[in-house]
Amino acid sequence: QVQLVESGGGLVQAGGSLRLSCAASGRTFSSYAMGWFRQAPGKEREFVAAISWSGGSTYYADSVKGRFTISRDNAKNTVYLQMNSLKPEDTAVYYCAAALSPTLLPTPVGYDYWGQGTQVTVSS
Repeated sequence: QVQLVESGGGLVQAGGSLRLSCAASGRTFSSYAMGWFRQAPGKEREFVAAISWSGGSTYYADSVKGRFTISRDNAKNTVYLQMNSLKPEDTAVYYCAAALSPTLLPTPVGYDYWGQGTQVTVSS
């Protein structure tokens, strides 16, 4: 069992930055690939970024490539999402998720555990 708690969301102006954190409980955190997803009102949950259990591999949605960076610290049981050059269209609830998968998953299917989400609002 893994419990995930996101933090770091908030209101920021376009062009600004935020860093999201996702703290995981359990001693098996380093066994899981981790992902970040987001969901805007009236839209489906969409993939943002994923990172392998070791942190050696990452994968990004085209819409955030070059602006967002996913990283993890297995000693702290935490995964991060550094978001730079934010745009109003990045406004959404952001969720972290954990998957017992050897490959990076760009869809919600296959993730075993989810956090409760943190709101990110980017004003124009």
